[in-house]
Amino acid sequence: MMDVSTNPPKLLDLYRCMYRIRRFEQTVLDNFPKGVFYGTTHTYLGQEANAAGVLHHLQPQDIVFSNHRCHGHFLAYGGDMRALFAELMGKASGVCGGRGGSQHLQWRNFYSNGVQGGIVPVATGMALAEKRKGSGAVTINFLGDGTLGEGVIYEAFNMASLWQLPILYVVENNRIAQTTPVELALAGKIAARFTAFGIPVAELDSSDVQEIQAVAQKLLRQVRQQCEPQTLIIHTCRFGPHSKSDDTRPSTYVERLRQERDPLTILAAHIEPASRQSIEAEVDRQVEQAYQQAQADPLPDLAELYP
Repeated sequence: MMDVSTNPPKLLDLYRCMYRIRRFEQTVLDNFPKGVFYGTTHTYLGQEANAAGVLHHLQPQDIVFSNHRCHGHFLAYGGDMRALFAELMGKASGVCGGRGGSQHLQWRNFYSNGVQGGIVPVATGMALAEKRKGSGAVTINFLGDGTLGEGVIYEAFNMASLWQLPILYVVENNRIAQTTPVELALAGKIAARFTAFGIPVAELDSSDVQEIQAVAQKLLRQVRQQCEPQTLIIHTCRFGPHSKSDDTRPSTYVERLRQERDPLTILAAHIEPASRQSIEAEVDRQVEQAYQQAQADPLPDLAELYP
């Protein structure tokens, strides 16, 4: 363990990012039964280290493509909490003016879509476009273990390898697709689904954001320098239900995950308590303020939604 008498700025930034995601998602999950939000939601509780670690190395021109469980990726990308709360509420001040809801976001070079598998060919196509433009941009594509059952993604992997595209595929294997355990859905090894197309793979079973960011940094450097696809598989843990309340796992199992694999607890051991408490108090205020402001924001004009 490092000397906790000093706190390198990177560690504080990573903790702030993860705690921000945690508090946002918990606020959404706690308030969903009140009818505050529209549609559905898929929280990122327990997986915060993935987004914080991978996106810590973004450059301004890079592209991020996310899936249905996108809030953590959006916030780690630098997205505004008030705008995200407002989007979930269908407000005019939302990320997409209240039109996209929880799963369909677009802000700067960040995109998300709830269509399982559909995100992979789109992200791969974006990587092809950036290569042809010579922009130097890298595309980062987050996908879950459940998406590996969709056939279209393998066509995209084949093209990415053939055309040597600058893309990093990040598989977040939280070991359960909605309510189906991964061992009942996937035959063989996840890594083999990429190496079959000649795409190199790095694999982690970790909730340690420092470990994840170090590996992600190496892979992104490889993608940039060699202009070739890479894959990072993170065997991770989902603390919350698939969406709002559909969790068939025993509560004792989920509690054990929280005790053993909480990324915030793991990083907190490397940070002075006073620094951690200061970050948490600051983020708590920001989340509450963003939530209250979004609630007070107006709904969009129906004439704008249905011109």
